[in-house]
Amino acid sequence: MADVIEGWSEFNVAMLGATAALAGLLIVAMSVNIAEIMKAATLPSRAAAAIATLVVAIVATALGLVPSQPHWLYGAEVLAATLVAVGLEVHAIRTILGEPGTTGGARIAKSVVGILPLAAFAIGAVLLIVGGTGSGLALVAAGLAFLAAGSVLAVVTAILYAWIVLVEVLR
Repeated sequence: MADVIEGWSEFNVAMLGATAALAGLLIVAMSVNIAEIMKAATLPSRAAAAIATLVVAIVATALGLVPSQPHWLYGAEVLAATLVAVGLEVHAIRTILGEPGTTGGARIAKSVVGILPLAAFAIGAVLLIVGGTGSGLALVAAGLAFLAAGSVLAVVTAILYAWIVLVEVLR
Protein backbone atom coordinates (compact mmCIF):
# COMPACT_ATOMS: atom_id res chain seq x y z
CA MET A 1 0.00 0.00 0.00
CA ALA A 2 2.95 2.31 0.56
CA ASP A 3 3.35 2.95 -3.16
CA VAL A 4 0.09 4.83 -3.69
CA ILE A 5 -0.79 5.96 -0.21
CA GLU A 6 2.62 7.37 0.64
CA GLY A 7 1.65 10.65 -1.02
CA TRP A 8 -1.33 10.90 1.34
CA SER A 9 0.63 10.54 4.58
CA GLU A 10 0.93 14.27 5.33
CA PHE A 11 -2.77 14.76 4.63
CA ASN A 12 -3.61 11.82 6.92
CA VAL A 13 -1.39 13.10 9.73
CA ALA A 14 -2.89 16.59 9.52
CA MET A 15 -6.49 15.36 9.32
CA LEU A 16 -5.97 12.82 12.09
CA GLY A 17 -4.70 15.46 14.50
CA ALA A 18 -7.29 18.06 13.59
CA THR A 19 -10.20 15.65 13.60
CA ALA A 20 -9.24 14.06 16.91
CA ALA A 21 -8.89 17.51 18.50
CA LEU A 22 -12.25 18.60 17.10
CA ALA A 23 -13.94 15.43 18.34
CA GLY A 24 -12.56 16.02 21.82
CA LEU A 25 -13.67 19.64 21.85
CA LEU A 26 -17.16 18.72 20.68
CA ILE A 27 -17.51 16.06 23.34
CA VAL A 28 -16.45 18.52 26.04
CA ALA A 29 -18.75 21.24 24.69
CA MET A 30 -21.69 18.87 24.54
CA SER A 31 -20.98 17.41 27.99
CA VAL A 32 -21.41 20.85 29.54
CA ASN A 33 -25.03 20.88 28.31
CA ILE A 34 -25.70 17.14 28.30
CA ALA A 35 -28.79 17.35 30.53
CA GLU A 36 -30.46 19.81 28.16
CA ILE A 37 -29.33 17.89 25.07
CA MET A 38 -30.84 14.67 26.42
CA LYS A 39 -34.21 16.38 26.99
CA ALA A 40 -34.62 17.25 23.30
CA ALA A 41 -36.05 14.72 20.85
CA THR A 42 -33.54 15.12 18.02
CA LEU A 43 -30.39 16.46 19.66
CA PRO A 44 -28.90 13.27 21.15
CA SER A 45 -29.05 11.44 17.83
CA ARG A 46 -27.57 14.42 15.97
CA ALA A 47 -24.75 14.64 18.51
CA ALA A 48 -24.08 10.90 18.19
CA ALA A 49 -24.06 11.11 14.39
CA ALA A 50 -21.62 14.04 14.46
CA ILE A 51 -19.19 12.24 16.74
CA ALA A 52 -19.54 8.96 14.81
CA THR A 53 -18.74 10.67 11.53
CA LEU A 54 -15.63 12.22 13.08
CA VAL A 55 -14.63 8.80 14.40
CA VAL A 56 -14.82 7.40 10.86
CA ALA A 57 -12.52 10.20 9.71
CA ILE A 58 -10.14 9.39 12.56
CA VAL A 59 -10.21 5.69 11.67
CA ALA A 60 -9.71 6.36 7.95
CA THR A 61 -6.79 8.72 8.44
CA ALA A 62 -5.13 6.69 11.21
CA LEU A 63 -5.34 3.42 9.29
CA GLY A 64 -4.03 5.20 6.21
CA LEU A 65 -0.77 5.59 8.10
CA VAL A 66 -0.32 1.86 8.76
CA PRO A 67 2.69 0.74 6.72
CA SER A 68 2.53 -2.15 4.24
CA GLN A 69 -1.20 -2.70 4.70
CA PRO A 70 -2.96 -4.20 1.66
CA HIS A 71 -5.36 -1.77 -0.07
CA TRP A 72 -8.29 -4.17 0.20
CA LEU A 73 -7.78 -4.54 3.97
CA TYR A 74 -7.61 -0.78 4.43
CA GLY A 75 -10.84 -0.46 2.46
CA ALA A 76 -12.53 -3.18 4.52
CA GLU A 77 -11.53 -1.49 7.79
CA VAL A 78 -12.85 1.88 6.66
CA LEU A 79 -16.05 0.28 5.36
CA ALA A 80 -16.64 -1.44 8.71
CA ALA A 81 -16.24 1.85 10.59
CA THR A 82 -18.50 3.57 8.06
CA LEU A 83 -21.27 1.02 8.50
CA VAL A 84 -21.32 1.61 12.25
CA ALA A 85 -21.64 5.36 11.67
CA VAL A 86 -24.35 4.76 9.06
CA GLY A 87 -26.43 3.05 11.75
CA LEU A 88 -26.18 6.14 13.95
CA GLU A 89 -26.87 8.44 11.00
CA VAL A 90 -29.99 6.46 10.05
CA HIS A 91 -31.24 6.89 13.61
CA ALA A 92 -30.55 10.64 13.40
CA ILE A 93 -32.40 10.85 10.09
CA ARG A 94 -35.40 9.06 11.56
CA THR A 95 -35.56 11.52 14.44
CA ILE A 96 -35.13 14.49 12.10
CA LEU A 97 -37.90 13.24 9.80
CA GLY A 98 -40.19 12.83 12.79
CA GLU A 99 -39.43 16.32 14.09
CA PRO A 100 -42.64 18.35 14.50
CA GLY A 101 -42.87 21.81 13.00
CA THR A 102 -40.28 21.28 10.27
CA THR A 103 -41.19 21.33 6.60
CA GLY A 104 -40.43 18.44 4.27
CA GLY A 105 -37.69 20.30 2.41
CA ALA A 106 -35.92 21.33 5.61
CA ARG A 107 -36.11 17.77 6.93
CA ILE A 108 -34.58 16.38 3.75
CA ALA A 109 -31.81 19.01 3.74
CA LYS A 110 -30.96 18.23 7.36
CA SER A 111 -30.85 14.52 6.54
CA VAL A 112 -28.71 14.76 3.39
CA VAL A 113 -25.97 16.70 5.13
CA GLY A 114 -25.05 13.79 7.38
CA ILE A 115 -25.10 11.25 4.57
CA LEU A 116 -22.55 13.02 2.35
CA PRO A 117 -19.33 12.19 4.24
CA LEU A 118 -20.45 8.64 4.91
CA ALA A 119 -21.24 8.13 1.23
CA ALA A 120 -17.76 9.39 0.33
CA PHE A 121 -16.19 7.01 2.87
CA ALA A 122 -18.24 4.06 1.60
CA ILE A 123 -17.40 4.76 -2.06
CA GLY A 124 -13.71 5.19 -1.21
CA ALA A 125 -13.64 1.99 0.83
CA VAL A 126 -15.29 -0.04 -1.92
CA LEU A 127 -12.89 1.35 -4.51
CA LEU A 128 -9.96 0.36 -2.31
CA ILE A 129 -11.36 -3.13 -1.85
CA VAL A 130 -12.01 -3.63 -5.56
CA GLY A 131 -8.80 -1.94 -6.69
CA GLY A 132 -6.73 -3.68 -4.05
CA THR A 133 -7.63 -7.18 -5.16
CA GLY A 134 -6.05 -6.82 -8.59
CA SER A 135 -4.07 -4.35 -10.62
CA GLY A 136 -6.55 -1.50 -10.17
CA LEU A 137 -4.15 1.26 -9.22
CA ALA A 138 -6.51 3.89 -10.67
CA LEU A 139 -9.34 2.55 -8.48
CA VAL A 140 -7.09 2.71 -5.43
CA ALA A 141 -6.11 6.30 -6.22
CA ALA A 142 -9.78 7.23 -6.68
CA GLY A 143 -10.62 5.45 -3.42
CA LEU A 144 -8.01 7.45 -1.54
CA ALA A 145 -9.40 10.67 -3.01
CA PHE A 146 -12.91 9.73 -1.85
CA LEU A 147 -11.58 8.99 1.65
CA ALA A 148 -9.94 12.43 1.69
CA ALA A 149 -13.21 14.05 0.61
CA GLY A 150 -15.05 12.08 3.27
CA SER A 151 -12.62 13.28 5.93
CA VAL A 152 -13.07 16.93 4.99
CA LEU A 153 -16.85 16.55 4.72
CA ALA A 154 -16.88 14.80 8.10
CA VAL A 155 -15.30 17.82 9.75
CA VAL A 156 -17.71 20.22 8.04
CA THR A 157 -20.85 18.21 8.82
CA ALA A 158 -19.79 17.48 12.40
CA ILE A 159 -19.27 21.17 13.01
CA LEU A 160 -22.68 21.89 11.48
CA TYR A 161 -24.41 19.19 13.57
CA ALA A 162 -22.59 20.31 16.71
CA TRP A 163 -23.58 23.92 16.07
CA ILE A 164 -27.21 22.87 15.68
CA VAL A 165 -27.07 20.82 18.88
CA LEU A 166 -25.42 23.57 20.92
CA VAL A 167 -27.69 26.34 19.59
CA GLU A 168 -30.88 24.30 19.95
CA VAL A 169 -30.08 23.72 23.63
CA LEU A 170 -30.39 27.45 24.23
CA ARG A 171 -33.76 27.82 22.49
